[in-house]
Amino acid sequence: MSNHGEKHDHEFRLFAPNNIGASLIADFNEWKEIPMEKGNDGYFHLTQNLGDGVYQYRFIICSKSWFNNADECKTITDPYATNVDPESQNSILNLKDGRKIVDEYIWQSDDTPLPINERLVIYEMHVGDFSGGEDDNFTRGKYTDVIAKLDYLADLGVNAIELMPLKTSPGDFSWGYSPIHYFAPEPSFGSTEELKKLIDKCHGLGIRVIVDGVYNHASTENPLNQIDHDYWFRRDGKNPDQNWGPEFNYEFQDETLGINPALKFITDSIRFWILEYRIDGIRYDAAKEIDSFDALSSFVQNTREMCEMKPFFNVAEYIPPSPEVTEPAGPIESCWNDSFMYSMLEYLAGDDIDLEKMKNAIDPTRLGYAKVTSVTNFLANHDQNRLFRKLGERGILDAELYTRAKLGALILMTAVGVPMIWMGEEFGEHVQMSEQSNKINWTLLENDPNKDLFIYYKILIGLRTTNPAFQTTNIEFFHEDPDSGVLSFHRFDDAGTNIVIVLNLSDNDLENYTVPNFPIDGNCREWTKNYEIEIAANRLTTKLFRREGLVFSKT
Repeated sequence: MSNHGEKHDHEFRLFAPNNIGASLIADFNEWKEIPMEKGNDGYFHLTQNLGDGVYQYRFIICSKSWFNNADECKTITDPYATNVDPESQNSILNLKDGRKIVDEYIWQSDDTPLPINERLVIYEMHVGDFSGGEDDNFTRGKYTDVIAKLDYLADLGVNAIELMPLKTSPGDFSWGYSPIHYFAPEPSFGSTEELKKLIDKCHGLGIRVIVDGVYNHASTENPLNQIDHDYWFRRDGKNPDQNWGPEFNYEFQDETLGINPALKFITDSIRFWILEYRIDGIRYDAAKEIDSFDALSSFVQNTREMCEMKPFFNVAEYIPPSPEVTEPAGPIESCWNDSFMYSMLEYLAGDDIDLEKMKNAIDPTRLGYAKVTSVTNFLANHDQNRLFRKLGERGILDAELYTRAKLGALILMTAVGVPMIWMGEEFGEHVQMSEQSNKINWTLLENDPNKDLFIYYKILIGLRTTNPAFQTTNIEFFHEDPDSGVLSFHRFDDAGTNIVIVLNLSDNDLENYTVPNFPIDGNCREWTKNYEIEIAANRLTTKLFRREGLVFSKT
């Protein structure tokens, strides 16, 4: 505890409408119990006269949870604590000028314009694993280590990062999918100021920050679990095979107070993260298991109200992916598109070419998705082994890995949808998926083929983020040649911008191959090899190397 100066009244509040007794214990009172009074609003209240400074406190509550004895006393952390001491699990209160604050961080980049959702290229990362793997002995896995690599991400060209869950989770290292404290970031990654600095620095570089939100379930260590389990959570899980902890009950309505308790708690958390940490998007974990379009729709509506004029991206993990979850009819803007990943993997790993399946992967509007942002496409994510490992397990090795990874990257960056890269994919990382500490091997970038793959990604990302043709769902497959394995399509906008993609999906080099009905005439630039070519009479004649794509724009 530290405090000084003039004292002000501070009210401690604990929402526990069905509980009969609660008290406060704190370091400013030598941890002696101070009884709290209960109001008609379901809150226990207690006002204390405190000077500015940092205090630690906890609540003692007579539990209403079915697995405890009747009204058994439990010492809990404040469910709304914005800082928590990792050792004691004490709630931390920081008072400044008589008001509760999280920290004294001053934002620097609020006025920097950020890319709209239609322009996003997302980089998914785990803070603990992204910032490691260098050939030295320094400890890594902190917000500050990610800050140290932001120049790398800016060079790659991505304009959004998607961080795996940041809320406090059990243990020293985890993926974060078992949240304990919904208002307090994971302390093992660093301080709240360091997290804000990371987000602020990203914004300064024009990079948006999307944060993974776990709103289907909580850790058993979550304090609501001890207050009154059935008030916030389902008594029994919906699906024993998909049960990762107490599941929020978005159907229960407290008629007396006129609230849906689970919905209110999660909405409060969402609003807090938008206001306090300036996040630019949420990825909704296990959205299908949430099993409530009404709840998802409410979350999305709240994000848009809270972020006002800033762009905000709401994307759901919904397995299997379905247009029904996406707008305009569904609640969410975007859906993680496993279908794209599996279609691409089947082809890249050696299955026969299926042009119809490839077209469905490239153009999800064929499957009923309405907007360019309706799907988020990827070749791998944190739940999957990386492409290099999957292909290696199929016996595809050495130079062939890079050939196929490049073709996968080209289709990913030119398909309709928001492209996402799982950290390390852009230079051929192949470490096996693991929920244990599993740091990226950055020394791979010292190898020429890995560096070359990185540069290839960089070229494609630069095109994807800047060309307006990709910001629409406009696409036309203008040339299909199943016998040769050639598929050609173009992306275009209403202003006349065209990007033309020619894919040789076969295992044969095609000499002097002619693509008729080419949508561009005249001088063109090919992006992946950076050369110029003259197109006459809407016919392209060129060599198409096996399993390679070419990307053309008018110069």
